[in-house]
Amino acid sequence: MSGEPAEYGADQIQALEGLEAVRKRPAMYIGATDDRGLHHLVYEVVDNAIDEALAGHCETISVTIHDDGSVSVADDGRGIPVDTHEKYDRPAVEVVMTKLHAGGKFDNKSYQVSGGLHGVGVSVVNALSERLTVEVRREGALRQQTFEAGVPTGELERVRDLDADEGTGTEIRFWPDGDTFETTDFSFSTLESRLRELAFLNSGVEITLADERDDAASTFRYEGGIREFVEYLNETKDPLHPDVIYFEDEEEGIHVEVAMQGTRELRGSIHAFANNINTREGGT
Repeated sequence: MSGEPAEYGADQIQALEGLEAVRKRPAMYIGATDDRGLHHLVYEVVDNAIDEALAGHCETISVTIHDDGSVSVADDGRGIPVDTHEKYDRPAVEVVMTKLHAGGKFDNKSYQVSGGLHGVGVSVVNALSERLTVEVRREGALRQQTFEAGVPTGELERVRDLDADEGTGTEIRFWPDGDTFETTDFSFSTLESRLRELAFLNSGVEITLADERDDAASTFRYEGGIREFVEYLNETKDPLHPDVIYFEDEEEGIHVEVAMQGTRELRGSIHAFANNINTREGGT
């Protein structure tokens, strides 16, 4: 080694707070900044809607790729809470959008089962978005708040009263940060594959995907759940028996479903999921 030694003292110690750490090292939170990381942003927002479905409060989820490069995810769940958070003295929806590990999934009261990053996901999406808008239909009103690079640009606003036949729900629309990601071009087929998988894993939930760029659209809803998933996987194969073998059970609050069908192919495939997350590398 040559030259002057690099200084290493108190002045070189950095303490990144809040979403600043996410913007500094995004790959630590979403795995990568290529197209995989880009699409992971969508998955994190969708996972929140799926958690509402698992809790029995959401039946439809709509994902739209807009022609301005943004993506929106809307659901008919309960809506993110909008009342003031006691600790932060800010609307709860703002806390969820701007604080890491903020959410209702750390006890068993609001959600018995959840996937995603458990309170990290949507705030990370906000941090890595050039702009983000959240709309909440709850407590008789539509409220909206906007953010830039994870920072609120204004207060949570009451836009209007809800119509008599208008239900609750949340819609999040975000524009990914072009300085963070190698690409900001969303792939319809990539999103379609994951959303179809989620629809199989969550029977009865309707998930739609629309692309304003070329008017492509898909709708997924499977009452048969993972039984239909196995049938889909075996569409081009030669089954040894016509009916998919299926059973489920629950022990100590853990619910397990298994579906299988033998085929004449030499090589089979096993797909395992825990709380909607594909455990490709094993484990639970």
